[in-house]
Amino acid sequence: MLSACKKSDKFDAEAQAKLDDAQINTYLTTNSISATKDASGLYYQIITPGGATKPSATSGIYITYEGKLMSTSVVFDSKTTPYYFSSLDKLIEGWKIGLPKVGKGGHIKLFIPSGLAYKNTDSGSVPANSVLIFDITLVDFN
Repeated sequence: MLSACKKSDKFDAEAQAKLDDAQINTYLTTNSISATKDASGLYYQIITPGGATKPSATSGIYITYEGKLMSTSVVFDSKTTPYYFSSLDKLIEGWKIGLPKVGKGGHIKLFIPSGLAYKNTDSGSVPANSVLIFDITLVDFN
């Protein structure tokens, strides 16, 4: 009998996280970007902090954004007019961690390792294990 999965085929999240971190650090260094690393592994750069009040996990958010693949700089999604998401806690982990770092009117750039994005799953135009860059303005929240 043949087996479809071998032990060597098992996804190694820890090894992927190390690869993602190295890719992000190389990108930041190459592009002379100063970013802060969160304990989660997310890197972020606050361009404009925005207001003092920050969104919570259950906040509805109005944002403009551009998302691109770090590996190729290909833009896979963007919204240039405010787009509403009904609850921050329903979005990818990188957004859940990053967006509460700015207030209304804030502008942040997120460098999201694959484990905080779509992980080892293809998601439309985002290949599995992709490190993502999101440039986001938090227009408003409720």
